[in-house]
Amino acid sequence: MEGRVGPDADVAALAQLVRGAAPVVALTGAGISVPSGIPDFRSPGSGMWENVNPMEVAHIDAWRADPARFWSFYAERFQTLGDKRPNGAHQALAELERRGLLSAVITQNIDMLHRKAGTQTLVEVHGSIASSSCLSCGARFSLDDVVELLRGADGGLPACDCGQPLKPDVVLFGEYLPPEPLGRAMRYASDAGLLLCVGSSLEVFPVAQLPGVTLANGGAVAIVTQGPTAWDDRAAVKLSGDVEDELQALAAAL
Repeated sequence: MEGRVGPDADVAALAQLVRGAAPVVALTGAGISVPSGIPDFRSPGSGMWENVNPMEVAHIDAWRADPARFWSFYAERFQTLGDKRPNGAHQALAELERRGLLSAVITQNIDMLHRKAGTQTLVEVHGSIASSSCLSCGARFSLDDVVELLRGADGGLPACDCGQPLKPDVVLFGEYLPPEPLGRAMRYASDAGLLLCVGSSLEVFPVAQLPGVTLANGGAVAIVTQGPTAWDDRAAVKLSGDVEDELQALAAAL
């Protein structure tokens, strides 16, 4: 890789961990998608909530009270996210899975980029923009259908054939995580010989407890993210460089 003569000591240590641990499970957060042009949530000057109160636009109560206002915020996000492409970090994880070195990816992201990169065993604990549903009749609409509805919607509100407003199949503020993906994530974390945490501040619960689940069951935790996390002092390895560079270097070292 340009800029690297070879894997540095920390990447080499992480590669050794991956070789010796089974199964290896990745946990990814917003930071893995920043190189794809998707802002994270809290970075000063660029975070998604920098100039917006999420409790006013991205809370389930906001959707219920004023779905048109809710969609006025989400419409542009949906249309732009659909065009984003996986970056080298997503591709590195998909490659490790193809090579039998990674068993699953648990992601907090809703952006579909792990799917686009080719990850097969994927747990999207916060849902995905891939679809939206009608909570009245249960009908489900694909992202392409929702984008078309947004383009032609009266007042910018995509509605079901039954006339009720659609809700994206993502976990909004004020909602519990769906029990099925959360349960799968817990099982993967419990069984992991190594939980590789990538691009996550590990602050949002209940996902932030997954490193503790792995450690409590005898596994190790490695962290690849910029900035501190609450689990740094218990991580076997912590890499703080660019996520693309670090994960591509890891793949090369393996």
